[in-house]
Amino acid sequence: MEGIRNWEEADRRYIWHPAMQMKDNEVFPPVVIDHAKGMYLYGTNGKKYLDIISSWWCNLLGHANPEINAAVKKQVDELEHVIFTNFSHKPAIQLAYELEKLLPAGLCRFSFHDNGSSAVEAAMKMAFQYHYQTGHSERTKFMCLPESYHGETIGALSVGSLDLYAKIFNPMLMHNIHFDGLDCYRCPYGKDREHCDIECFESAEKAFEKYGKETVAMIVEPILQGAAGMRIYPPKYLKKIRELCDYYGVLLIDDEIAAGFGRTGKFFAIEHAGVSPDILCTSKGLTGGYMPMSLTITTDKIYNAFYDDYGTHKAFVHSHTYAGNPMACSIALTVLKIIKRDHILERVNENGKYLHNELMKTLGHHKNVGEIRHIGLINAIELVADPGTKKAFPAEKRVGWHVFRKAMDLGLVLRPMGDVIYFNPPLNIEKKELDLAIKLCREAVISVLGE
Repeated sequence: MEGIRNWEEADRRYIWHPAMQMKDNEVFPPVVIDHAKGMYLYGTNGKKYLDIISSWWCNLLGHANPEINAAVKKQVDELEHVIFTNFSHKPAIQLAYELEKLLPAGLCRFSFHDNGSSAVEAAMKMAFQYHYQTGHSERTKFMCLPESYHGETIGALSVGSLDLYAKIFNPMLMHNIHFDGLDCYRCPYGKDREHCDIECFESAEKAFEKYGKETVAMIVEPILQGAAGMRIYPPKYLKKIRELCDYYGVLLIDDEIAAGFGRTGKFFAIEHAGVSPDILCTSKGLTGGYMPMSLTITTDKIYNAFYDDYGTHKAFVHSHTYAGNPMACSIALTVLKIIKRDHILERVNENGKYLHNELMKTLGHHKNVGEIRHIGLINAIELVADPGTKKAFPAEKRVGWHVFRKAMDLGLVLRPMGDVIYFNPPLNIEKKELDLAIKLCREAVISVLGE
């Protein structure tokens, strides 16, 4: 582009990047990416980087996937966008038709949005209005899991439990009910996620007993809590949540934004528990990392509470300019086709076991590895000062960040959450690329922490 001679310097001059302290740029500047292909990003600095975190978990089938590229090119010549109120189009209708076959039982009404936070915001408003219009205006609160994360809008932050994101905004947030417990690595009952009776569920039971009759909905990240450090909890916990919701008349919102589309080895993570939610939110992998789009999907029971004559004012008056974008819908349809045709879920489960076994061999006995947990192709390596006591490193040491820096020097994108480094690669990654990622990860950990 004419006028810019130094891309790195121009980035420093103009860009305010998300989720980072910009002063860190002085010692660890962002890499300007020129192009990408498959599992790799190629920088203007001449280096290539193995994208083992799928560019914030959304790149599902590799960068510049030829089949998805072709779908975008075809769609942009037919219809780039149209207002989605009083208008519709074939890609959106076809997407709903195809997705309904894959969804948990009962989910059949599709509301289109721009991103994950927007899908959660819509789900919360939808759930609140549903109760209001069915004679339960006393229900005004939401419940959420400990260390949960559901997005960055004010409503979504209000049902998150991570102070890192929400603490400063507390005066602006709604006051909801947050549970305790659910850290299987540091279980206060001395159990582990494979051998427990869900003793930590007592916090949920007490909360429902106290607040159940005034609660709109319970929102969950199913089985996998991503931003909390890829925490994984037993499916039985989710089954018991469904039972409590049914007993107290509380809606269950399933946030599949990070966990959906095969990330956990099932198409949707809630399938591990064998239950259905009342509302499901999904995004990220939905469009394979190509374009922002999200869905809030619900049941006929909820939909019908909004279906009435105009004068009753029961419509769901909630909209986004780019809702139902045809190009995004065409991409999503192509993603679904590839997942089914290429047996992607079978590959995820096979390669997931391989990746975990190899990581355990390579890093499982390292003096600072507390736990390597996994589900599907996701593996999270929790680095600690003392595995025996599970004592964490002091936050100011920024161990995970230093491992990230070293991994980038080696050509591996290994962006951490605190001192948890993780693998969440595209689902069609090959074993040779997993092997390279494991090798570079080990080198980065040893460079920072020693053997």
